[in-house]
Amino acid sequence: MAESRKPLGKRGNLPPLELYVPEPKFRPGDKADFTYIDAPPAGAQARPDEGCAAIETSALCYDLVRVLDDDHRAVGPWDPKLDPDTLRQMLRTMALTRAFDERMYRGQRQGKTSFYMKCTGEEATSVAAAYALASDDMVFPSYRQQGILLARGYPLIEMINQIYSNRGDKLKGRQLPIMYSARDFSFFTISGNLATQYPQAVGWAMASASRGDTRIAASWIGEGSTAEGDFHAALTFATVYNAPVVFNVVNNQWAISSFSGFAGAERTTFAARAIGYGVAGLRVDGNDALAVYAATQWAANRARSNQGPSLIEHFTYRVEGHSTSDDPGQYRSAREAEEWPLGDPIMRLKRHLITLGEWSEDQHEAMDRELAEQVKAATKEAEKNGILGHGLHHPFHTMFEDVYEELPWHLEEQAEQAIRERRTKWPEWKE
Repeated sequence: MAESRKPLGKRGNLPPLELYVPEPKFRPGDKADFTYIDAPPAGAQARPDEGCAAIETSALCYDLVRVLDDDHRAVGPWDPKLDPDTLRQMLRTMALTRAFDERMYRGQRQGKTSFYMKCTGEEATSVAAAYALASDDMVFPSYRQQGILLARGYPLIEMINQIYSNRGDKLKGRQLPIMYSARDFSFFTISGNLATQYPQAVGWAMASASRGDTRIAASWIGEGSTAEGDFHAALTFATVYNAPVVFNVVNNQWAISSFSGFAGAERTTFAARAIGYGVAGLRVDGNDALAVYAATQWAANRARSNQGPSLIEHFTYRVEGHSTSDDPGQYRSAREAEEWPLGDPIMRLKRHLITLGEWSEDQHEAMDRELAEQVKAATKEAEKNGILGHGLHHPFHTMFEDVYEELPWHLEEQAEQAIRERRTKWPEWKE
């Protein structure tokens, strides 16, 4: 006979269980207050040897690596001591990224494309990292790392063609706008599925190691994506096989409309996830381009010398909406961006160069005007290939291509039938 069970419910004097639901610290209408953020002095963080045991980085998973101080000077052991020309190049690329974002955002609002995502305030997390990596290291980005392509010299017009999905789009209109793919620039195809690029990066890195190559992999996700299973699977494989890969978590405080607490930010840092896997971890001021460069260089050198994977949390802030489909005013304080204590990455690097005597306000204004014109010219050229809804697209038959080496007969028949039907319904239509 089955054993009798006590009915569900309270037991003795035990208190009832309670479910905790994370809540952001302030909402629309509230005054933003970031005093709870502990931003330690720049230069106060120790820099362990690149070949150290992963456990020796544990303290840095809770600290915040910073290089630029309040007087705009580079201080401390993490100062990468970059020459002024490199600093100016990084500044220019970050400014170009912002100018590009502004023009493409405007184009979306004008109906020239269906969708766009800006990276305002996060430019250093991709641009400075790109400068620290080798140009042929394979990167597995998320959808806010357009700065990597610009840092590697990818043509603006090709990016705009992809955003417009026009007849010049090398991806033939098959990808959502801003989901670029550039194999010749070691830039893996962006996926809209969150965190898939992490295990892909690990697999590529393992293959590179098994071939005896010298290239490493680097991948980026947002902090919200650390809640995905792919994040954990990737770290497991990376640590087991000592994969030469750099994991980047861009903690911009918001995953679409959900604040970072839903991914566990209230319990610990995202860099601290590395500790449980035996992976080296760093938590970095993501608005300090020199700190991002230094941390990426440290992790890249570590991977390249067979010391294994590293995880870098870039502590930053998403200044604008998640995408052009999002209104951040519906879920966060309108003045959050103004109150963010770690400043703007472009302005901070600009002030550093001015302090060095290697830049000026006039030079910066002239550069911004030049870059705006450069993006405008590229946009005008790309628009000759078409914009959303204007009929300038790839030939209809291309929708059947690039899956099979040789198109099977039944798909060839379907393609011909579809073309005949289109010509019957729209006699004016041309292939």
